[in-house]
This record gives sequence, structure tokens and C-alpha cells, in this order.
Amino acid sequence: MTKKQIFYLGLFASIITLSSGFRPFQSELFPWFHVFEKEITYTVPTEVEVGQTFFDIPFTGKTFVGFQQRLAVRESQGKYHKVNTFGYLGKYQFGTQTLEELGIHDEQKFLRSRKLQEKAFIAYLARNKWELRKEIAKYSGRVIGGITITESGILAAAHLGGPGAVRRFLRSEGRRKFVDGYGTSVTEYLREFAGYDTSFIEANKRAKAKHYTY
Repeated sequence: MTKKQIFYLGLFASIITLSSGFRPFQSELFPWFHVFEKEITYTVPTEVEVGQTFFDIPFTGKTFVGFQQRLAVRESQGKYHKVNTFGYLGKYQFGTQTLEELGIHDEQKFLRSRKLQEKAFIAYLARNKWELRKEIAKYSGRVIGGITITESGILAAAHLGGPGAVRRFLRSEGRRKFVDGYGTSVTEYLREFAGYDTSFIEANKRAKAKHYTY
């Protein structure tokens, strides 16, 4: 073996030795906070979330962000520009009448503005939380039709079929089921969106999109 070969072999061995002494920094994930424009909202992680070693990326768990993004995927695959065959608009699929109630009268502006769509979503949740405040208090934790009723499930189902459809389902003990034009039932949303942290949302009878920052 030549001196040159010995030199490079020794250099390679040194690199391997030094590299083995280093370990990558262990990153910590804190998925239980959500940053809005002027405030930070914290939610308490569940025991399952705390105990997890491997996470899906991005990790949102049962936080409000998880609720928000999962509902968006269910409604439109998360596409802000989407208009469905019934004329429902945007990432969260709003109807024209609902948008007007939220103070939005320009549909094209609504489709172009991501911030406006997010603000409308928060405002609509606030309205539905006020409309269904008695049902949330009365039925949360109960099992109806094999579904454990939760606040987040109620709010998601109201987004699908309106507060009236959810109220009828709960008061009839699950006998009256609303189904939308694509065959999706409120029972699906009550089950799928159960257990998310929606405590961030404050009930507001007259909530408008302009009342919120995002």
C-alpha cells in the first residue's frame, strides 16, 4: 500500500470516527398552539398526543387547527378556488345566502381572498356555536345512534347541514337524519369530527367575517 493510499485511508477512518460521535438534535414538536395575527391560542394536548413517538407531518392532532384543516379537506380538498356543482364556494364551501349573513356580498372577491375565507369560517362557527349552545350543553357526552356527541362534531355537522338539521337529529334521538346533495349525512360529520378542541370559538349570534383577524 502506498503512502498516498495510507493517507486517504487514515483520513476516511478519522471522518467515520468523528461522525459517529455526533447525534442529530432531537426536535420537539408543540402542535397544541395556533398563531393568529394578534394572538396565540393554546390547547392542551391529549394523552395520546403526548405519548406519540412518531408523528404525521404536518401534525395537528385534535387541536383546532386539526379540526379546521380536516374539515377543509372534507369540503373541498382544501382548495380555496373550488366551486361545486351546487354553487357552493371556496375552501369551506359556503352558499351565497350564508356569505351574505356573514357580511360578504362579492363572491369573486371571496374566492380570491384566502384571508376572507378563513375569517368567514371562524365567523360561521361562532354563529353556529351560539345557535346550538343549548344542544351543546345538553347533548355533549351522550351517545346517540352509536355516536358520542361532542361540541366539535356538532359544529362540523352544522357546517354541513345547518343548525336546524343538527337540532332535529339530536332532539329526535337520531331518527331524523339530514343528507346533503352528495349523500353525506350529518351522522358522518358528528362521528368524524368528534373530540376536537373548538373552545377557541366564542359563540356570537351576529358574527361577521370582518370581526376577525387571520
